[in-house]
Amino acid sequence: MPSILQEVDERSRLAGTNKFELLLFRLGEEAGGRREIFGINVFKVREALVMPPITAMPGAPQHVLGVANIRGQIVPVIDLPAVVGCKATALNILIVSEYERSVQGFAVEEVEEITRLDWSRVLSAEANAVGGMVTSIARLDADSEKSRLALVLDVEKVLRDVLPSRVPEVNTKHLGQQLQLPPGSVIVAADDSFVARSQIEKVLQALDVPYVMAKTGKEAWDKLQNLAQEAKAEGRRADERVAAVLTDLEMPEMDGFTLTRRIKEDERLKRIPVVIHSSLTGQANEDHARNVGAEGYVAKFVAEELGGAIRRAIAARARAE
Repeated sequence: MPSILQEVDERSRLAGTNKFELLLFRLGEEAGGRREIFGINVFKVREALVMPPITAMPGAPQHVLGVANIRGQIVPVIDLPAVVGCKATALNILIVSEYERSVQGFAVEEVEEITRLDWSRVLSAEANAVGGMVTSIARLDADSEKSRLALVLDVEKVLRDVLPSRVPEVNTKHLGQQLQLPPGSVIVAADDSFVARSQIEKVLQALDVPYVMAKTGKEAWDKLQNLAQEAKAEGRRADERVAAVLTDLEMPEMDGFTLTRRIKEDERLKRIPVVIHSSLTGQANEDHARNVGAEGYVAKFVAEELGGAIRRAIAARARAE
């Protein structure tokens, strides 16, 4: 037990160093005969095991093979190669993933290894990569010219397409009154998942607040720098131009913890409240969010909880004035 706890604690500390661990696996052949390497953040993986017996379910959604009994919990099993358009010779391994308050299994051809990477070696992918199922591309080796590449899957997009009932819709009626920001100010939001950005945008639109959206932590940081320069040119403080920052944790180039720490270390930006919005739940992540200075931490995805976290962060900042 101590060794397991040490391993979890070590992986939790990685988030504060802009590093993470990627579980690499194969899904079979794509069109043209290529066999690409795919990846998923280890934090989203509960376990990987030899494929257990699967019970078919009448009327199951397309690409759902059925359900499996995993340590007493019944979880749906998704044919991941079929979802992304690969042809597997066999489905040998089940990756059990806990994501956004739900548990599901991804059937894959084979698992290769777990590798530790810096987010700077992960680049945002084009929207049309593998049908929009990929958020980013990771360079697995230090030599950028000869490095193997891994396609990091957008789990939110996979779940939205295969099990839409597990991705909650935004009910704007439950978000309460519109949020009044100081004139000329915006909220900066960052998330690498197309599905997550769409959900966040619906919440911010329902709150009737202007916002600037980014796909990576580095892009958000660059936008904050530009907004700070604009504010200075207007004779205002940066926190009068940016009312709050909403950030995911897992993002190409720069993770949410690193982005938050940079904001809080910058004299121009440190007064801006930061809310971390992530599928990576757990006390270790929440504690680390507080340690880097975030004013809020909310698990994906419940629109009312996200709206409430944004309200509380902005209200706390107003009371501190």
